[in-house]
Amino acid sequence: MRTVMWYISFALTLLAALPKLLIVNRLIKQGKVSECEKYVHQVTSKWALGNVKRTGSQVEVHGAHNLPKEGAVVFISNHQGNFDIPILMSYINYPKGFIAKIETQKIPLVRKWMKHIHCIFMDRSTLKGSAGAIIEGINTLKKGHSLIIFPEGTRSKGDQMGEFKAASFKLATKPKVPIVPITISGSYKIMEGNANQIQPAKVDLYIHPMIHTNDLTKEQTEELPKQVYTIIASKLPNETKDLEVKIS
Repeated sequence: MRTVMWYISFALTLLAALPKLLIVNRLIKQGKVSECEKYVHQVTSKWALGNVKRTGSQVEVHGAHNLPKEGAVVFISNHQGNFDIPILMSYINYPKGFIAKIETQKIPLVRKWMKHIHCIFMDRSTLKGSAGAIIEGINTLKKGHSLIIFPEGTRSKGDQMGEFKAASFKLATKPKVPIVPITISGSYKIMEGNANQIQPAKVDLYIHPMIHTNDLTKEQTEELPKQVYTIIASKLPNETKDLEVKIS
């Protein structure tokens, strides 16, 4: 019953936000860019928080003081489940979009809000599609918009981390923007750990200290994926012993 009610609420709250899209469009036409960005962040964060709260889950944030004060950054996180995105959107109070699979463009209204928070849609079925998304992401960061990426590329559906795609780190190293590593622990228990039925779970969100990329040597750049992998894995219960760093 919780799962059915969640999906009904998801649809109804999307429809209820339609008038707010009109406000966004008006602000854009008036050239009020800063005001529009702030409004979109407030609306989408609140909507995402509601989606998390309706699961009955509790999210505890650790290291909020590590969030930047300003400027574009790349948030690099592990990916345990479908609720990672609403958790990151609502519990990290910093304007940001994310690299999303191209299939999300098929969800009515959601895609409009995703475009307003500067999400990048990636077609992972081809190298050209993946490379194009990276280039678009680099340009987005250069314009001052922050992004979330999941270097695993897909959900792990558990505590074990999957392989990191090293190429995704170009999003940070090419425009030379800082990286903020994020560990999500327990989000898969909301859905993936229950045969895709929504259940309450305890989720821990760890925000690690920022890593600057503007003055990295070639060797440091090459080691960056392993460094970030190790940092993120350090807060996962099954990754602290005999850690095998998986990078491709």
